[in-house]
Amino acid sequence: MRNKTFAGIEDKYASWETSKIILQSIPYDGTSTWGKGADKGFDAFLDAAENMELYDIEMDTEVYKEGIYLNSKLTDFDSPEDMFNKTYQRAKELLTSNKFITFFGGEHSISIGIIKAYYEAIQNLTVLQIDAHADLRPTYEGTPYNHACALSDARKNCNLIQVGIRSMDISEKKNMDLQKVYFAHEIESKQDWVEKSIAQMSNNVYVTLDLDAFDSSIMPSTGTPEPGGLNWYTVTNYLRKVFQEKNVVGFDIVELAPIDGLSAPQYLTAKLYYKMLTYKFS
Repeated sequence: MRNKTFAGIEDKYASWETSKIILQSIPYDGTSTWGKGADKGFDAFLDAAENMELYDIEMDTEVYKEGIYLNSKLTDFDSPEDMFNKTYQRAKELLTSNKFITFFGGEHSISIGIIKAYYEAIQNLTVLQIDAHADLRPTYEGTPYNHACALSDARKNCNLIQVGIRSMDISEKKNMDLQKVYFAHEIESKQDWVEKSIAQMSNNVYVTLDLDAFDSSIMPSTGTPEPGGLNWYTVTNYLRKVFQEKNVVGFDIVELAPIDGLSAPQYLTAKLYYKMLTYKFS
């Protein structure tokens, strides 16, 4: 059954005309190399959102009243290159709307075209990547539009900050600015990483959040669940500060691959999406 609105909100908060927020899904899973299922993530996320309370206790607000428009899914790709081109064009079109655009995967390769559209439209853009994996390979399995290459283009064209990294190939190290990488094991033992990383950001920030940044004990529903990840409050407290101190211009959430019979991960994802909107509009 197709969800007509996000979280079942009333139509008056869900039309294009009345909404400040657009939710664009790109349920693509064409290059994932181990766990499949990210193309099923958006529907699971929507179902979970329908069972979520819409009052946020922390910020004492109901952000859905800003209006959330559920845009038509972007699907039917012939190749990774086709996915990139269509995603890039859709992001460019949406950026002309003067609304706050949010994207939902799909695997992390969907972010390549989105970020390109943003850095072409917004000068001196920072990309904040919250992720278990570095995703800095120039190409993988014959294409630069693989999930393992998700931030390779952004690294060359944006101010890239990487948070939560705990898995990478040694070849990716040469592509890193290690002064702007906050490895998960360092986050666990250091207290100053939040302020330091935010100080490195320009004013305009795009956030790309791979759900495998979370510890696999609370987020097993990803293509490659890595142990030793971040907990809920580490991520949300950090995001609150980023949204408060910087102008977040958009974000994506990727890599939800639902597991049959396990609903907690998609519920976490729905709450996370709603939290990020709450921080933006509070």
